[in-house]
Amino acid sequence: MKWRGRRGSSNIEDRRQSPMRTGGSLGIVGVLLVLGLGYVFGIDVTPFLQGQGLGGQSQIETGELTEADQRVGQFVSVALADTEEIWSDIFRTQVGRPYDPAVLVLFKGVTQSPCGNASGATGPFYCPADRKIYLDTNFFTTLERQMGAGGDFAAAYVVAHEVAHHVQNELGVLGQANRIRAQVSQEQSNQVSVRIELQADCYSGLWARLAQARFGSLERGDIAEAMNAAKQIGDDTIQRNAGQVPRPHTFTHGSSEQRQRWFAKGYETGDVRACDTFSTDQL
Repeated sequence: MKWRGRRGSSNIEDRRQSPMRTGGSLGIVGVLLVLGLGYVFGIDVTPFLQGQGLGGQSQIETGELTEADQRVGQFVSVALADTEEIWSDIFRTQVGRPYDPAVLVLFKGVTQSPCGNASGATGPFYCPADRKIYLDTNFFTTLERQMGAGGDFAAAYVVAHEVAHHVQNELGVLGQANRIRAQVSQEQSNQVSVRIELQADCYSGLWARLAQARFGSLERGDIAEAMNAAKQIGDDTIQRNAGQVPRPHTFTHGSSEQRQRWFAKGYETGDVRACDTFSTDQL
């Protein structure tokens, strides 16, 4: 992805130099399993890291930005700026109203959000209560080294996916879906969650297509990086990597095949209407 020297977003809230809390020690297998669950299900698994006899005493540390931290921050800022321009165009031409962009919070370790603690264990997430995206910049290292999804465009896909949840919130889709989830069984709630996530994947593909058309920012292999990332964070792949037999009724984000297919659908069509995962029986 061609991003160096390009315009960054002003909607970045950088908390990486604030004091942060780190948990006690864990065995590497336990860490990977708990983190994997957090990344897949989009939940705060900090209590599992701090309790259940898994860790020791926590302590406060002060984060210092390394050169790598600064580079990641610049990259995220450019990726976010791209989403702002693309979604402003889409809202104007396909939705018929202005787009109000999200704020993206960068942090290291732990920070607070109205949706609960944000930590390395939660993975990136969007909080509709304050309309902010929360991203621990160390996630990109985890994505590459532990989940096998490296590359700058794989990282851009992560940013685009979280922005897509803000788009859903702007369109009223997210609130309506979450109200339904609160009224049904756990299995039915999971099914609605899958539709939310697959639509966000489709919106990410739509963004990728229009970003290439507008900025010419994609390079050879970038779409393959995004498709590989979609594969590696599919519920079935995560469960297999954790030594489990995939259990579709527990899926909350969709299978690897579904996530790849909906990303591809958005990329191929460039049309918001093609991403309606709530009106189809063919996920």
